[in-house]
Amino acid sequence: MIRLSRIMASAAIALSLGGCALLGGGAKTPAWLLTLTPAAAAPPSINRTASVGESVTIDVPVIPEALRTTRVPVQSGPIAIAYVKDLTWVDRPDKLFQDLVAETVTRTTNRVVLDPRQSNLDPGLTVTGNLSRFGFDSQENAVLVRYDATVSANGGSAVRTRRFEAREPADGTAASVGPALNSAANRVAAEVAQWIGGV
Repeated sequence: MIRLSRIMASAAIALSLGGCALLGGGAKTPAWLLTLTPAAAAPPSINRTASVGESVTIDVPVIPEALRTTRVPVQSGPIAIAYVKDLTWVDRPDKLFQDLVAETVTRTTNRVVLDPRQSNLDPGLTVTGNLSRFGFDSQENAVLVRYDATVSANGGSAVRTRRFEAREPADGTAASVGPALNSAANRVAAEVAQWIGGV
């Protein structure tokens, strides 16, 4: 009985250590991480004032389960999804895309852009959305960024929606998919900024 207890204890320790390795202790660190870089030129300085209701808050978009990771999905047909080899985001794509849109709006419009944590300062315009596609499509040999945006103003009394979509050619490798996604995301962000600037 004592021997059996010792065997079970040893097995439990082995399983515990193995679990640690699976959770990251033994995981291989990626050689490099991917991020999104704004294409719009940065102004030398920004000093703006917004009246009540004129500021803009960009929320983190809603994303499907396939994007709730730091890896880049590959769409292979209507139901099959894999991931691009050796390509990892520095953060989840919903947060990276939010930062990109906010920075692009700041650089290309005269709007005062608030962080969602500052939205209580001014109701203003609130931009929410659904980032439904943000990866590589193997059937089209291109990356696809699709963002369904919603702008609400005056506490929700006025609501507008619009779909933004951009494609860029790629061959499915990390070296091509990374820059293509950055380019497509910037095209969408620029169109969103132009749309918001005119609201």
